[in-house]
Amino acid sequence: MQTGTEATLEFTVTDADTASALGSGDLPVLATPRLLAWCEAATCAAVGPALAAGQTSVGTRVQLEHTAASPVGAGVRVTATVGYADGRLVRLEVVAVHAADEKVVGHGEVTRVVVDRERFLSRVGPAHN
Repeated sequence: MQTGTEATLEFTVTDADTASALGSGDLPVLATPRLLAWCEAATCAAVGPALAAGQTSVGTRVQLEHTAASPVGAGVRVTATVGYADGRLVRLEVVAVHAADEKVVGHGEVTRVVVDRERFLSRVGPAHN
């Protein structure tokens, strides 16, 4: 994993992405949980190409500031950049901007750890009801 590696994903806010739809508020604007999911998707896209067969990465820490509202129909571009990599640990800077005017919507840091997929799942065990 190399510092500076990045990935950018583009999204359009839909009714299903709003705070009122996700239960994180009652306004028809981009919900923070959805922004977080988009940021994590961008981090996966940045880390993914460097992974060996049988490896994946899991999120372990998130720091996110949601700084501007995005209405339904707004385009949001999320970029994740590897800022630190040491062995299996990878920290990525995430920045989300409105596609129309480059206004920052949110920014923060996501930490991921590279794991062996099968070994990780074997430790999880079956679901408990």
